[in-house]
Amino acid sequence: MQVKTLIKTASLALLMLIAACSTLRGDYAKPHTEALPAAAEPTVQTDGLAAEDVDPAAKNVDSGPASQAGVHSGFRLLTLNSNALMSRVALAERAKQSIDLQYYIFEDDETGRLIAQSLLKAADRGVRVRMLVDDITKDSGSLKLFEALDAHENMEVRLFNPFNTRMPGMLSKTAQMLVEFRRLNRRMHNKAFIVDNRVAIIGGRNIGDDYFDANEKNNYRDLDLLAIGPVVPAASHSFDAYWNDEASLPVSAYHNAKDSPIDLAKARLELDKHVRKFAESDFAQAVIEELPDGATADRRGQWFWGTSVLAADQPEKIELGEDQPNLRIAPAIRKLITGAQSELLLITPYFVPSDQDALDLITLAKRGVATRVLTNSLASTDQIAVHSAYASRRRALVGGGLELFELKPVAGVTQTAAQLDRPSGVSLHAKSFVVDSRYVFVGSMNMDNRSKLLNTEMGLIVDSPALAKAVAQYFATVTLPANAYRLALQGKDGAAGGDGQLIWITEENGQPKTLTSEPETGLMKKVEVMLFKLLPIDGLL
Repeated sequence: MQVKTLIKTASLALLMLIAACSTLRGDYAKPHTEALPAAAEPTVQTDGLAAEDVDPAAKNVDSGPASQAGVHSGFRLLTLNSNALMSRVALAERAKQSIDLQYYIFEDDETGRLIAQSLLKAADRGVRVRMLVDDITKDSGSLKLFEALDAHENMEVRLFNPFNTRMPGMLSKTAQMLVEFRRLNRRMHNKAFIVDNRVAIIGGRNIGDDYFDANEKNNYRDLDLLAIGPVVPAASHSFDAYWNDEASLPVSAYHNAKDSPIDLAKARLELDKHVRKFAESDFAQAVIEELPDGATADRRGQWFWGTSVLAADQPEKIELGEDQPNLRIAPAIRKLITGAQSELLLITPYFVPSDQDALDLITLAKRGVATRVLTNSLASTDQIAVHSAYASRRRALVGGGLELFELKPVAGVTQTAAQLDRPSGVSLHAKSFVVDSRYVFVGSMNMDNRSKLLNTEMGLIVDSPALAKAVAQYFATVTLPANAYRLALQGKDGAAGGDGQLIWITEENGQPKTLTSEPETGLMKKVEVMLFKLLPIDGLL
């Protein structure tokens, strides 16, 4: 009885704390808006082929899981971080009537301010800008920026699944998580940048320095697809569903929001100052040297063409009392993967396969499908809890016939000139797979329970052998011995290919080398992994 009384008292105290901190207004406006019709003029160059044209090859392509009325969309693969950054900037500069962007993270840092300034300049030209950001990573700097941008007559910023307070302190945030854990644990992980309803960038990158090689300590390796054609309106339709969902709240919905014209004027000056300073940095100069002809969005060149569908979870996924697979993309993704006949290349930074996932992958390998997986090593991961769950599954996966690769913390192949002579680490963040050298997925979804059941995700499924070849080349490059470890089992005789100890195979000075414990990690990281293994948290990862 005493324990129950204490629990009730504590719960009441938490509720009172939340109520006392609540800054939500009761009279905020949230107009229902939808994507504008596609701009009359193309937003990017396509070498004379308009985005809505049917690609001639479409007549000879049979309908696969990615078919969409036989009409091809065009794609470019954004592998270089600098190119991914400048493509977004170039698209914002070319926008004629609308920009819709949806991100899990939008940082108030150097690259975040560069993109924010590009959006603001577009709004000054009369372009309508709608900006939807998940609330979980918001801090005082990004909130100040969001509210100031929202003051512009052509810009509106909304937060997805927000906390009940404008800027909760640690105590308030903890209290809200305890009381509303089920709601606040479900996040919008989607990433999309849609311009004029004619061109979109969809993939794994958020907005922040470490996604564009501008972080001095650690940067992500990631993939986006720049898309034109009929798949873009589908992305706009998905954006509208999230934008108008009851879980999306205007930043102006809070009391004391800093969204006046004065706040906008101050933010404009701050952005100008930061962007001028950033333009003089070594990073910015290196980007200019790498892109003499402009970013991908601004340059003529080859496009990959293929039928495509947008795969996107419904926003109602976060509100479910029980799982409804028809609202999730995971079942369709699983069907495509398990249908592989000859080869599966899987890239996932957070690899925590369920028992069924593991069985699916091992079954593929056992029936002769070359099943190769690239993920983070302990040394390169930014999520040790995730690695602890993954580490428990490695031996069974390798023993079941999978080829498993783990990214090294420092790449052996320089990706951009901005990294030269700079001691920066790398971490895998790309989420992609290739099936049978034909079907490609690039998006935000990891191979873990959080992506499948908790967060909302999106991506593009494309039927294009040429694009599949390009992603396969990316996989081949990143899994070179200079860039990644290959895992194997070592028999009692010390030879690889046995059924005993897990080993990491690499090269040093061109010579093969075998390691028998987690490479390039100290004792403390290994202890952390052991501690996380003791916690029943797999369902949250």
